[in-house]
Amino acid sequence: MTHDAPTDSRADSETAPAAESESRRMKFMLVTDAWEPQVNGVVRTLSRVVQESREMGHEVEVISPNDGFRTMPLPTYPEIKLALGAKKEIERRIQAFEPDAVHIATEGTLGWAARAICLKWGWPFTTSYHTRFPEYVHARLPIIPLKAGYAFMRHFHNSGGRLMVATPTMRDELAERGFKNITPWARGVDTELFNPAKRGIDGGVFADLPRPVFLNVGRVAVEKNISSFLDLDLPGSKVVVGDGPQMAEMKRKHPEARFTGPKFGDELARHFADADVFVFPSLTDTFGLVILEAMATGTPVAAYPAPGPRDIIPGSNAGSVGEDLQAAALACLELDRGVARAYAETFSWRSCAEEFIRNLEVPPQPERRRFWKRLRKFGGRVRPRLPKRLRRRSGAGGQKK
Repeated sequence: MTHDAPTDSRADSETAPAAESESRRMKFMLVTDAWEPQVNGVVRTLSRVVQESREMGHEVEVISPNDGFRTMPLPTYPEIKLALGAKKEIERRIQAFEPDAVHIATEGTLGWAARAICLKWGWPFTTSYHTRFPEYVHARLPIIPLKAGYAFMRHFHNSGGRLMVATPTMRDELAERGFKNITPWARGVDTELFNPAKRGIDGGVFADLPRPVFLNVGRVAVEKNISSFLDLDLPGSKVVVGDGPQMAEMKRKHPEARFTGPKFGDELARHFADADVFVFPSLTDTFGLVILEAMATGTPVAAYPAPGPRDIIPGSNAGSVGEDLQAAALACLELDRGVARAYAETFSWRSCAEEFIRNLEVPPQPERRRFWKRLRKFGGRVRPRLPKRLRRRSGAGGQKK
């Protein structure tokens, strides 16, 4: 499978070859505000990349809210904990680890603290764009305009090096909004866990429901647009797997639907496999790992032409995309489940991790050694900047399509 993916116009710069030549054995630091036990696509992606990277022989250290920091829940999303007063500890841990590369995955308090440290030192770092954060905030707080949200995100990401995005649609959207140095980072799916063989075991998990079964899996929250799915006039049954702040409201408005609460592991895979169609109504996701998880079990996917679905689904014969979500869902009933499975098999977590490693910004070894030696010598009280030719600067270069 090929992806119409963005390219970094500076991929032939002096740091890029280092990233590739040393990709077999590296030390990299991952800083993320989203981490286990949170259950979402961002955490699944990052945790799987860490696992695959370690299996390839890389040394990885993760800084997350679980590391003993004082935290507070993110307003309206209490599962996400924001670490407070963590900057000194992050600086200490980066100095102790002396990584070859630093990746800042999220724009929360840990992400901003790590960003400030790297900028102070003049150390290159990469970032990634996982959520359409401005749309997410605007959906919950309409008083905050999208323009302000994108200014916040642009300020964060443009100060680093490569910005990793999952799809060509997100590349184009962000480039139009002034984001720089965008580069591709595809996703993967666990095809052993999510498998068609789990369909119909002991009659299936939906044995008592009228067919066909239309399924949605995800957080029951306003930004997921689940009401658009539940409002559809569809035959059979609708099932929602997950939990969230809109659960009580959705149950009250849609007593005909089944709400199972969250499911995990093999039980979740069985729900995907036993559904006839997976409906993905979200307009704010940048990819949608659940799309691949559904396809991996053989269940075709109906979605709006939003970022993620319109990059994954069209031409695959594994789903249907359209502004008329009802028509897309009904069209999926005619699709071959075997084709959906075969398409999902083209997405590998190992290739996802390998692409991530290639995207990291790694200064050449002599400069790295001198940098960390100087930092150790002065106890972090100086700014041991790398030579200018090795530093990524906001606005430098750009991205080509």
